Amino acid sequence: MTKIQAKAHGTPGDGAAPVARKGEKPGVPTMSDVAKLAGVSPMTVSRVMNGDPNVRPATRRKVDEAVAALNYVPNQAARRLAGARAIRIGFLYSNPSAGYLSEFLVGLLNQASIHNVQLVVENCEDGHTWEAHSRRLIENGVDGIILPPPLCDTPELIELIAQADMPAATVACGQPDLRVGAVSIDDYHAAYEMTSHLIALGHHRIGFIIGHPNQTASARRLEGYRAAIADKGADGAAELVVQGMFTYRSGLDAAEILLGLAQRPTAIFASNDDMAAAAVAIAHRLGLDVPGDLTVAGFDDTALATTIWPELTTVRQPIAQMAEMAVQFLVRQIRAQRDGAVQAPEHIVMDFSLIRRQSDAAPRRRPKLGGKGAES
Repeated sequence: MTKIQAKAHGTPGDGAAPVARKGEKPGVPTMSDVAKLAGVSPMTVSRVMNGDPNVRPATRRKVDEAVAALNYVPNQAARRLAGARAIRIGFLYSNPSAGYLSEFLVGLLNQASIHNVQLVVENCEDGHTWEAHSRRLIENGVDGIILPPPLCDTPELIELIAQADMPAATVACGQPDLRVGAVSIDDYHAAYEMTSHLIALGHHRIGFIIGHPNQTASARRLEGYRAAIADKGADGAAELVVQGMFTYRSGLDAAEILLGLAQRPTAIFASNDDMAAAAVAIAHRLGLDVPGDLTVAGFDDTALATTIWPELTTVRQPIAQMAEMAVQFLVRQIRAQRDGAVQAPEHIVMDFSLIRRQSDAAPRRRPKLGGKGAES
């Protein structure tokens, strides 16, 4: 079990530095600066920071955005004098994608430093030890638990946490449980939009690499792909859909199958960036140009999408922001409990976006043998 105490860091955004008040270091943003940027009173900022459940969601979002923009960190001495104590949040994970996990941790640590949160990290490496790890978190007195995929899709784990009356938040769960907070995107429509985009470029045979079967998001993305294929009249051959596991290795295997077909696809849409990057690697190994001979698209928009060549066209899932929102949900719920109030778990569906880079293009058309006409 790893315990992380987030450290306050960062400087205010561009522009004139906030004026320091007595007892504060020059250049350090204050609650008044947050209030001014958010267009609210300092008292409202204080209520948001202390998890007051009566603050309107729109006002709370404005304050949270201002806090993040200024890298505002509450004065710890003042908080101690006010009787505030740290919130301990358990983070239980078993995700094979290093890129996804990295983005997730950025969001967690950012909000942890803002809200005086200690993160207690448990890694279920084999995916089957979640019960022992979650019980240890509960027995060690954490105030809440955050579950990213695939653990957010484990009903038995949700039930265990609910039975312990433990506040929890899931992130990127395809079918959120109403007993816990949830932050997600619409995976179905995200996959539908990307597939429709590829069809609009002129692709008719589009290969699809499915994500790990233990995640509901994998099924939702496959459904979105198939719906777009059917609606737009593209090739729906079963051979174009290959199972992956959200890992780079599985992407290599899946891409080899797709590009080994007698009539290979002109585009491959992978359910995450790791598998999309693997498809690019296989294409290069076979002497195919990306995107000249093969278009490749991914999902998530992790750092990997911009560190390979060509950079990936992908669906941007705001992973760090989703993790931040999960922390905010728990902080509000936990502080409400400490004040003797009841706050229901919050649910939100965040926006996704299609990010075009250098890995997609219209399918190349080559002259037919004999020089007559053209073929894809």
